[in-house]
Amino acid sequence: MKKLTFPDISPRTTEVIKNTNELFESQLSRGQRASDWVASTIGSWKFILWQSFFFAVWIFMNLTAFINHWDPYPFILMNLLLSTQAAYTAPVIMMSQNRQAAKDRVEAHNDYLINLKAEEEIRTVLKQLEAQNLALIELHKMQETITRRIDELSKTSG
Repeated sequence: MKKLTFPDISPRTTEVIKNTNELFESQLSRGQRASDWVASTIGSWKFILWQSFFFAVWIFMNLTAFINHWDPYPFILMNLLLSTQAAYTAPVIMMSQNRQAAKDRVEAHNDYLINLKAEEEIRTVLKQLEAQNLALIELHKMQETITRRIDELSKTSG
């Protein structure tokens, strides 16, 4: 009788998968947190609505001379404010986007490591299944042999 063998499936020691979001957030500087806050605030509908309301009031008050014409038409001061805002927010938003791109690279690398780990596990499972298939074939052959012997014995004794 052939001895059945199976591959060794001893416990594998692999690194625990890290939450890249928590890891990345814990390493942010104040400036990086500030750029993320600016990008999320300025890139929101709430900011656009408040800014639109503010400049609508600005225009209304200057056209109607409700208080005083501090910025008469064509609103040079308002244009200066908007240009200054754009000059400062664009680089800050770019810093936030660069940091997000770096975070995406870390996540992509983590995904790659997870895929390698999954591939290793799949290979182990496939080896185990192949060994089980071979064992089942061997057991089936042994069963056929035993069935044949029983048939032969029943024919000779009967």
